[in-house]
Amino acid sequence: MTHIHFETRANKASVFRITPELVRAAMRRASPGRGIRWTVGEDLDDLSWLATAEALVTSNDLLTDPAFPRATLAEAAPKLRWIHITGAGIEPLLPLDWLPRQVTLTNNSGVHVQKTGEFATMALLALCTRLPQLMTNQREGRWQQIFTPSIAGKTLLVVGLGDMGGAAARSAKKLGMQVLGMRRNPRPHRHADAVLPLSQLHKGLAKADFVVVATPLTPATTNLIDASAIAAMKTGAGLINVGRAGVVDYAALSVALGNGKLSGAVLDVFDPEPLPADSPLWQVPNLIITPHCSSDDLDHYLPLTLDLVCTNLVRLRAGRKLRNIVDPGTGY
Repeated sequence: MTHIHFETRANKASVFRITPELVRAAMRRASPGRGIRWTVGEDLDDLSWLATAEALVTSNDLLTDPAFPRATLAEAAPKLRWIHITGAGIEPLLPLDWLPRQVTLTNNSGVHVQKTGEFATMALLALCTRLPQLMTNQREGRWQQIFTPSIAGKTLLVVGLGDMGGAAARSAKKLGMQVLGMRRNPRPHRHADAVLPLSQLHKGLAKADFVVVATPLTPATTNLIDASAIAAMKTGAGLINVGRAGVVDYAALSVALGNGKLSGAVLDVFDPEPLPADSPLWQVPNLIITPHCSSDDLDHYLPLTLDLVCTNLVRLRAGRKLRNIVDPGTGY
């Protein structure tokens, strides 16, 4: 008997809250075979599952909760072999020195692809039509006609060509754009016309009409888009961040949006979250703020997550390599 446990928060938005009904439906779709026991808990109220669970599906906030025995996990959960995080980023869990050697950690990479692509299309078109500035003008009661070109033929730089960055690149190609990609290993990507290493960041920024930041937050990417990088961008360019707030210097970005160096930006990620009501970002001109909701499909996020979990459950029981294994060295 393989015991897989799902732990969630009772107060989570429905897009993230795992329920017995959702798990039951996923098990029916996957038909992972006999000999599976699954349980669902909330808020770490009952930890009896630790003694028997071989797999745990949960979120970062529960693993970092003081009630979760992370420091003594090997002793508390002696049968545990696999933890799946119901999100793509694992920054709150780093370093992974707490993870028992026999436990594999996987994440939700790939689940966000469809919704991210749709958001990227919306955000790119919004920046091309100068919607952030039009909204600023509207709030200030200012009539100023802004005529803009078609987006076809413009150049997009995607910083971070993982699943989310790849989705943005694909959407840009559908809009007729030229796409430059940038990642740690500059191997080719099917939706990018060229891929550059991070060492050529300023070169890529200088060519781009629009920039999508979709890289994880690691020591190599922290403050990657700093004041000097923003200065290297084209005057009038636009920026979208769907990765992590720590990758972009928001103070320098705010200055660039205020003085006209950049024409607009769409930010979906912040530190801290929720963004405090007194944050200066709320008053920055030519900026659209979306509260970290760009890639989470209300109808399909959890079903796709649980389908991925069931696929890996079958692999776990068969002794096969799991999908979406997190590399402790890179942090993603």
